[in-house]
Amino acid sequence: MIVDCHTQIWDTSALPDLDDPRPDSLEASRHIEAVDPVDRAIVLGFKSRYLGTEIPNHFVAEYVRRYSDKLIGFAGIDPTVPGWADELAIAQEELGLRGVVVSPPLQDFHPTDTRAMRLYEACRQRRMPVLFEHHHRNPAAKLEYARPVLLDEIARELPDLPIVISQMGYPWVDETVVLLAKHRCVYADVAGLLPAPWRSYNALLAAYEQDVMDKLLFGSDYPYRSPAECIEALYSINQISSGTELIAIPREQLRRIVERDALAVLGIQAPRRPVPSRSATLIEDE
Repeated sequence: MIVDCHTQIWDTSALPDLDDPRPDSLEASRHIEAVDPVDRAIVLGFKSRYLGTEIPNHFVAEYVRRYSDKLIGFAGIDPTVPGWADELAIAQEELGLRGVVVSPPLQDFHPTDTRAMRLYEACRQRRMPVLFEHHHRNPAAKLEYARPVLLDEIARELPDLPIVISQMGYPWVDETVVLLAKHRCVYADVAGLLPAPWRSYNALLAAYEQDVMDKLLFGSDYPYRSPAECIEALYSINQISSGTELIAIPREQLRRIVERDALAVLGIQAPRRPVPSRSATLIEDE
């Protein structure tokens, strides 16, 4: 099972206006073509009052419903917006979305803000995993809210809530690795790292040396990179150490990241009918 747990149907560097979100059907068609090599793909929504932007939950839901054998949607919820509890209920009960995306640096809140803690508790009760999005491309992002160590209190208070730290918490990878080792339900995706070989090698090496490779999930960060490109980059990571005394990360460990069933890890029931996809072995050998 190959699950891409980190894709979007909008370029988040050019998100639509919050008051006039106009979905781009062309981007959606490109997305479904890009995720063809994987068995399942999670499509992330997003909402930020701070930035005045949104990837609407209803649009994500309509899109994943068209490809329900392939795609799973996560709702973008902003805990600083009054009425988020109603939005969460609608997202799960009416739209069929399976998880939640928050971004403290892009939504302008401390991760343990009281409003956010209430949201996490509601997600725990609804059995909806929470993905912490940490895009750093936006100049308005407040990096003081992006530190992975700030999630430690959340994991202590809600030990059964599945948490995914995007991009391994870059540039604070070491903090993420500590959290992966410390908390049973804290995971990280490798989205956004793989285009940079040296950066991704060092991040994966840190996880390997701390014996937390089993807590890493595959993610492409589409539309910035395709799943196929990222799988190839992941299998090629040891080229950086070839001919040197640097440690090579065991290939089997890399394969397990690609083939890890992130849906099972996060407690999400997979779509009923599988769809054909190219196997990891075929992609690896290309």
